[in-house]
Amino acid sequence: MIAAMKGLAKFLFILAAILPASARADDEDVPYWASITVDKAYMRVGPSQRYKIDWVYVRKLLPIKVVRREGPWRLIEDPDGTRGWMRDLLLSRERTALVTGSEPGEIHARASMGSPLLWRVEPGAVGKLGECSSGWCEFEVAGHKGFMPESRLWGPGEP
Repeated sequence: MIAAMKGLAKFLFILAAILPASARADDEDVPYWASITVDKAYMRVGPSQRYKIDWVYVRKLLPIKVVRREGPWRLIEDPDGTRGWMRDLLLSRERTALVTGSEPGEIHARASMGSPLLWRVEPGAVGKLGECSSGWCEFEVAGHKGFMPESRLWGPGEP
């Protein structure tokens, strides 16, 4: 009986040591970049389906910033700075980016303005984001791959 009590005490001590660490891991996990994975996603004013829908996103792959976690809900920020709550099931950690500015963005063959221009993409276009280095990012829009200046994208870098 005493051996069983010592074993239980040891288990509870280990459990108490682990639980706070996992809670801290959730807190340390934000902010991070994510993207919307569905064709239609609802942003709510609070972290529950009981809260009203504030925005409806119909933009698959739209990059968003996750700024807080609460159970299965994520407080997100969109490229316009709007914040609200979205279910984690609607999001992916796949990195995407949005073309910013008022003029078309240029996708080049290499990470250099002197490299051949491959395509021009409209502001607001969304694509898959690859590695970024020296102010340039690998970027793919609708199957068209190349390099775009990091300064023209919302989504690269630290969130």
